[in-house]
Amino acid sequence: MPKCKINGKEVDVPQGTTIIEAFKASGQEIAHYCWHPGLSVAGVCRLCMVQIEGQPKLQIACNTEVKEGMVINNNSETVKDTVRWGLDFHLINHPLDCPICDQAGECGLQEQYMQFGKYDPEMAEHKVKKCKVVDLGPTVVLDSERCILCSRCVRFTDEVSKTHELGIFERGDRSEIGTFDGKPLNNKYSLNTVDICPVGALTSKDFRFRQRVWYLKEHNTICTGCSTGCNVKVYYNEEGCWRVKPRYNPDINGYWMCDEGRDIYKFINKKNRLQEITMTEKGVSKVFQAEELLPQLGLELKNAVQKNPESVALILTGQYSCEEYQSLLNLMVKSWGLKNVFHWVNHPESMEQFDGLLLRGDKNPNTKGLLNELDLLSLTQTWKDLEEKLHRNLIKHLIVAGPENLATFSDVKEKLKLFSSANKLIWLSAGIFEGVSSVCSQVVQIPTKTFFEKEGSYINHKGMKQRVTPGVEIVKSALSLCEFVEGLHHDNKGAHFQDMDSALVDTKLKEPLKENFFTATRGSL
Repeated sequence: MPKCKINGKEVDVPQGTTIIEAFKASGQEIAHYCWHPGLSVAGVCRLCMVQIEGQPKLQIACNTEVKEGMVINNNSETVKDTVRWGLDFHLINHPLDCPICDQAGECGLQEQYMQFGKYDPEMAEHKVKKCKVVDLGPTVVLDSERCILCSRCVRFTDEVSKTHELGIFERGDRSEIGTFDGKPLNNKYSLNTVDICPVGALTSKDFRFRQRVWYLKEHNTICTGCSTGCNVKVYYNEEGCWRVKPRYNPDINGYWMCDEGRDIYKFINKKNRLQEITMTEKGVSKVFQAEELLPQLGLELKNAVQKNPESVALILTGQYSCEEYQSLLNLMVKSWGLKNVFHWVNHPESMEQFDGLLLRGDKNPNTKGLLNELDLLSLTQTWKDLEEKLHRNLIKHLIVAGPENLATFSDVKEKLKLFSSANKLIWLSAGIFEGVSSVCSQVVQIPTKTFFEKEGSYINHKGMKQRVTPGVEIVKSALSLCEFVEGLHHDNKGAHFQDMDSALVDTKLKEPLKENFFTATRGSL
């Protein structure tokens, strides 16, 4: 563990640590553009200059290892002046378009100028004009004038995605980032280039011009798009959720996430959600409150199970939390004696697929957690068993804890045809799927909370358990499976259910969404 001194502060770091990493470890700021901890060292921006005692020239911190006894500083006037000149050089041709730039509010250029710049520019010549609104591919737009040629995006496609679409073309002040002929930026991780761009040169087509970042709050959670369980931030305001970005976790996703996972915010929003608890019978639908319907439904199901265990079946998807599975199975299997429990596997043929980086064929966040619970209870019936029992009309009541994210279940229509053999369908899902209300002679639809609105834990493909907490309540009538269960086994018109509901959900989430979103909490670079 070499010891060094940074700006007068003693720091111990592992052997092989670079000076810029030592700065970060000690909590001290240092100017930089091209360095990124998840990429190789390029050393092209020359902003991370430091003064090392005993060395005649300034050195770049990103490519210089810490040695025992080094005395380093970046707060001398010599270093500060050098960094100011470096910033001046990088911004010579940068357009003054901050008011219309999508990166404004979370821009490394703005932040570093305010911290390390504040110089008087001496550039008198006209700025070099370059291409704007360059379509790099299906997800990313480039503004070449804003690009400072840090090469982060090029290194990402070379080293991480290994798709090699990007390069730096031409020379001198005419140099530009671009794609090779006939090879657009079209890989499953392309939007990471937007995340790591330190200026507003690369922007996401999905998020571009939709929100100002200072109007957004952020919530730490996990991606539920597949069984990897990437750590992410969801950005939202009173209008809903707007984007998802990766959050660093060295054991799961590092600094990255796939483009598919970034779309999970869409199914959270109100326009894509079931809004009310409804019961449809003979084509007529009626809206119910949870405390009005669930106790009656619980009594009906319990009596049906105890009268004929074969007449009731429960179908579970790998989309819910461990606590929800435990709550539902404890009531229906352990307490009521239910035997018919089945696992609805979406895309069974691709469950074991893996692209070698992050993206997995298992499009569920908690398949492993569900299988653990089924194993503990020795519930081993197969999907073929369910099909046989439905075809023989043995199952009268069918409870389906269906997809939270309908986009990952392409077989919903096919499965609903199978479910139509039951007399009564209790359908729990976050999203809207047309046709559910007419599947059986009687259908109860219950909106469920998404991962963004509830507390619970998920087990990823590695067996790592990760906990999520509620961000904000999007659909007021939505229930977690735990709340659904609590409502089922109380026959006192739901009085206890109401108490439980307010206890489980943070009271601040019950406040109206329209609050003061002018906040200092904003997205980070």
